Amino acid sequence: MGNAVFYAACGTGFTFLMTVLGAAVVFILKKDLNPKIERAFMGFAAGVMLAASVWSLLIPAIEDAKAFSGPEWVPVAIGFAAGGVFLFLMDRIIIRWFDRMDGERRFFGMRRNTTLLLAAVALHNIPQGMATGLAFLMALHGSTRQVFAAAVVLALGIGIQNLPEGSAVALPIRRDGIDSRRAFFISAGAGILEPVFGIGIAALGRRAGAMMPWLLSFAAGAMLYVIAEELIPEATGKDNDRFGVFGVMIGFLIMMVLDVALG
Repeated sequence: MGNAVFYAACGTGFTFLMTVLGAAVVFILKKDLNPKIERAFMGFAAGVMLAASVWSLLIPAIEDAKAFSGPEWVPVAIGFAAGGVFLFLMDRIIIRWFDRMDGERRFFGMRRNTTLLLAAVALHNIPQGMATGLAFLMALHGSTRQVFAAAVVLALGIGIQNLPEGSAVALPIRRDGIDSRRAFFISAGAGILEPVFGIGIAALGRRAGAMMPWLLSFAAGAMLYVIAEELIPEATGKDNDRFGVFGVMIGFLIMMVLDVALG
């Protein structure tokens, strides 16, 4: 268990560091990013997460489900659905809470839309952290180099998409009139959930073995919900351009190549 916790801490520590580096863009850019570039970043994040959900979460969950006494699809399907429902309910609770606020009120200086964006990113950091912790836990319980490589690829892919994501959160916070230093710490703070949940799930050790297909598919379902609800709509936008679409394709391609080449 100790090794799994250590590697999970390293993996999620890397993804958190990438979030911090992305948030640090507020100290460099004095103006907001071009909307087309922002959409490309969000599309790239969606593509990376989509590929990670398939190759690093669902496929291992299906393999682990072969040891299930009942039909193999049951734990994967239920876990996947539960992950999506969980994120949906959390999303509804947050929206309802802010709907009760007057339009002029702010949360730590942020407008309602900015706060919802921050909350959505913080929420989807939970399944990302779980996914990374589970991947390293599975790798330590496995016996092949490919399984460990898949865990490294997952952490790498999530870290890659956290870089533009950190800036995509920090810049709107600064746009609300918050100084760069506070915008940086607020945005970076949302990423702390990844190591918290990643290390926590790895600490379960062998007790998580039987739960592995359920947990992996749960994380995949939660990530797919975020992709469909938040990232792809933000990437496509209202303008008739394809920057976000190409971002999705490139992000998916890079993550797919990494998974196939190393895993």
